[in-house]
Amino acid sequence: MEDALALVDKILEEHKVIRQRAQNLEQVANDAEAISGLDEAKDAFMPGRFGQAEGLQKLQKLLETIEKGLEGHFNLEETALLEAFERYGNRELTSTLRSILLEHTDLKSRLTHSKKHINELLTGGLSRHVWEATAHDMRAHISHTRKLLEAHAEIEQELFHELRQRLTEGK
Repeated sequence: MEDALALVDKILEEHKVIRQRAQNLEQVANDAEAISGLDEAKDAFMPGRFGQAEGLQKLQKLLETIEKGLEGHFNLEETALLEAFERYGNRELTSTLRSILLEHTDLKSRLTHSKKHINELLTGGLSRHVWEATAHDMRAHISHTRKLLEAHAEIEQELFHELRQRLTEGK
């Protein structure tokens, strides 16, 4: 039971870190757009402008960091945490956790799609209009992914706190 309690506490702490990284990702995406001049000077925008690739590369690195962190985090939830829920939770808690774990596939897919957007923007060869549309799409996609990730984490938080309460009461 102590191990399960420690696991729940660890995952709750990881949620805080993931939430912060997702907010940073959205901010970097917004910065990348500002650097390219999409909001402020659409007419003056030129592909290959100084600083544009740098902002996108920063975004790409942050996205890779988030993706790696989520991979380990999701794996922990899908294995050890699910096992703890099955052992110490009730049928309803376990069923709800299983349902919410299904969202992991969609969240991973959204991150892969964001990486595709960044690669398209970095490789060049896009017309100005296509580049701008892709950059806007990327920002919107990242913003929505962050919102989905936060909503997902909030539901998990509630479940984890419920299991944590069961574990501490069972001592």
